[in-house]
Amino acid sequence: MSKADKILAKMKLNPHDWRIENVKIVAQTYGIEWRQKGTSHVIFVRSDGKTLPIPAHRPIKPIYIKKFIDFVEN
Repeated sequence: MSKADKILAKMKLNPHDWRIENVKIVAQTYGIEWRQKGTSHVIFVRSDGKTLPIPAHRPIKPIYIKKFIDFVEN
């Protein structure tokens, strides 16, 4: 099990108190690109063109982590 898989499993169990760095690690492993051009949000982009904006504030709210999990798995 890779580091990203472990992080994703922990996110599923507890979507509270995550940092954007952890989300980027998971995204990179699953082939999801991101961009952040001087804004407060990081935009994650899948290969099929779907996007998911997540605020880079700390900690990230649980609703965004839940959306990210669905974004990765679907």
